[in-house]
Amino acid sequence: MISSIQLARAGVPSVVIEKKAYPFHRVCGEYISNEVVPFLKSLQIYPEEFAPSQIKRFQLSTFSGKNSVLPLDLGGFGISRYTFDNFLFETARKLGVIFMLNTEVESIEYADDRFSITMRDREMSADVVIGSFGKRSKIDVQLQRSFIRKRSPYVGVKYHLRRDHPDDLIALHNFAGGYCGISNIENGKTNLCYLTHRDNLRKYGSIDVMEEQILFKNPLLKSIFTESEFLFQKPEVINEISFETKSPIVDHVLMAGDSAGMITPLCGNGMSMAIRSGKLAADLIATFCSEQRFTREDLERVYTREWHKLFAARLWRGRQVQRLFGSEFASTLALNLVIYSRPVANAIIRGTHGDVF
Repeated sequence: MISSIQLARAGVPSVVIEKKAYPFHRVCGEYISNEVVPFLKSLQIYPEEFAPSQIKRFQLSTFSGKNSVLPLDLGGFGISRYTFDNFLFETARKLGVIFMLNTEVESIEYADDRFSITMRDREMSADVVIGSFGKRSKIDVQLQRSFIRKRSPYVGVKYHLRRDHPDDLIALHNFAGGYCGISNIENGKTNLCYLTHRDNLRKYGSIDVMEEQILFKNPLLKSIFTESEFLFQKPEVINEISFETKSPIVDHVLMAGDSAGMITPLCGNGMSMAIRSGKLAADLIATFCSEQRFTREDLERVYTREWHKLFAARLWRGRQVQRLFGSEFASTLALNLVIYSRPVANAIIRGTHGDVF
């Protein structure tokens, strides 16, 4: 969506194909690092009208509920994907972006310097394709991406709540086999999203029983679950979340956001990285469409180089930080870093964030 808005402002026509219709919910932490704010404001798409929460503090708790809070140097803002994605959709549509909603892509083929995109009832061609289909998709299967063949043990679960949660605080609560993030979004609502190992769900057979038997052992999580008003009839759930290394270009398709590589959710930067990769792709596509000397080979070479420069180290650091969560010993170690080694803790947080752009 970001790419389509930027391309429209540059005079480059684009089509967005989406298998659902806006607005809809996604499993997401719904926290966006402030590194993206100047860019969003430059495109007049910072969602100020929705009064997103302004997040400046970070709380970390262990299995037992022992916790500590530290300030976030850069901070971020909280807004639901339901609201933000729909806001971007309406903005893009007003700029002339064409949308094909309730439409799923079956295959993408590249030949003779053009792409052929096949849907159930139609085909279309394009000069450039951006793959922004999220964590995993049938297109990943069609493109025979290596990560799709590896089973991932992670399950993501999301709720929206109403509770008295501090507007400036994002919390990360540990439990056996996973961790849970909670922060405020728009309209006085709170987002709760957790990652758990599938063995937890298999052992107890259902999400609600698993929550009572596993998550409730952290008293902070128990109070959140038992003292909040839940706004969904049932949670949003996604399976097979993969943090495997991915390629930013596959069969000439420029991958953006989670399609190119997913940072571990505890780092809270998936949305900011998606926004920045969308900007990178749009900048280069606009150059490709306007300058004959900037060839497809140049487009792919520069995109790959810049994507790795911006994101590869952050993704690697995110995978290393994830090892500090989900076990009692490691979560206690992480908490001790926060309490007794603030410079180290701050350095870890900075290492999973990017520069303001």
